[in-house]
Amino acid sequence: MPQVSERGNIMPASPIRRLVHYANEAAAKGIKVYRLNIGQPDVPTPPEALEVLKHIDRKVLEYSPSEGLLSLRKKLREYYHRFNIEVETEDIIVTTGGSEAVLFAFMACLDPGDEIIVPEPAYANYMAFAISAGAKIVTVPSSIDSGFELPPVEEFEKLITPKTKGILICNPNNPTGYLYTMKEMLQIRDLVKEHDLFLFSDEVYREFCYTGAPYISAFHLPGIEEQVVLIDSVSKRYNECGIRVGALITKNKALKANVMKFCQARLSPPLLGQIVAEASIDTPPEYMLQTYNEYVERRKFLVDRINRIPGCYTPIPMGAFYTVVRLPVDDAEKFCIWCLTEFNYENQTIFMAPASGFYATEGKGLDEVRMAYVLEKEELSRAMDVLEKALKEYPGRKN
Repeated sequence: MPQVSERGNIMPASPIRRLVHYANEAAAKGIKVYRLNIGQPDVPTPPEALEVLKHIDRKVLEYSPSEGLLSLRKKLREYYHRFNIEVETEDIIVTTGGSEAVLFAFMACLDPGDEIIVPEPAYANYMAFAISAGAKIVTVPSSIDSGFELPPVEEFEKLITPKTKGILICNPNNPTGYLYTMKEMLQIRDLVKEHDLFLFSDEVYREFCYTGAPYISAFHLPGIEEQVVLIDSVSKRYNECGIRVGALITKNKALKANVMKFCQARLSPPLLGQIVAEASIDTPPEYMLQTYNEYVERRKFLVDRINRIPGCYTPIPMGAFYTVVRLPVDDAEKFCIWCLTEFNYENQTIFMAPASGFYATEGKGLDEVRMAYVLEKEELSRAMDVLEKALKEYPGRKN
């Protein structure tokens, strides 16, 4: 038999999705599964988007331009202006979700053997996309004990080698919910400038910042405008993950030319998704505020409830809708599987993402999980009842 690729062998399985079959088997038995493993919000998609989807009237569902519909890119430019992100329409490339934007950014900027520095824990697919590009993720650690704040700039400096091509941040952060401060962003800016690196900045959760401080985009940092590669998506802010529309934004003409070759190779981003995304940008502020306030309430409830469970701890996330939780267990992945396969409480169980999958460093995050507070408070409350009961019964509990 022919051998499959080594690239595929070393590709990490998603910590968010790799336990799905256990959850599906539990649900098939009639068990209610509280799915806190994935950032799939239960908030309804804006009516403006759904109405446009219902009334698409076209005789041909044609290819769009490889860089995306011009009308959508113009609308996106207006959207970014609201956040003082000043870009031109031609700086914006529409992608098939934010994931494709990350992949194309890596493919266009990195050669095999190149390295990217990423604060850890990090969104697991960054590792997968780096492997696809033949590049290497080099992690700088952050800790739940310090609320996942960035380590001193000297820790970044130690990791920079002739192979280093960029730094990647997610702000607000997935999986931790951490929100980088202006001081931290300026330190990163100085490193990028001094060492002539790219700054890959995943900013898909910008609507969900829970501090009084202003939102800081990588494009707000002076002096590195052509080194910034901004990653974006409409999935989270408009609760339309399934339309698969994202964006890559760059002022670097050589980089854009490289990205466009990959865009042309995949022909075009989704036509129907782009039509829906364009309509979504006209969503009234009231919808965005209501969604924001809902997450504020869920965050407050979940963090308070977790920290009342004996042995559990989570810092207060300042952005996005995730939090990393330390559990009193020997192995969080085993515990997550046990919850789905061997345990239920009043015919209910809980599905969480083992946090070890968000670390590239072996042995990190073994007693941590990521939870997404994407369910309404009543469901979160019942999910925490289930978690508390599970921790009491789990045979691998640590005292």
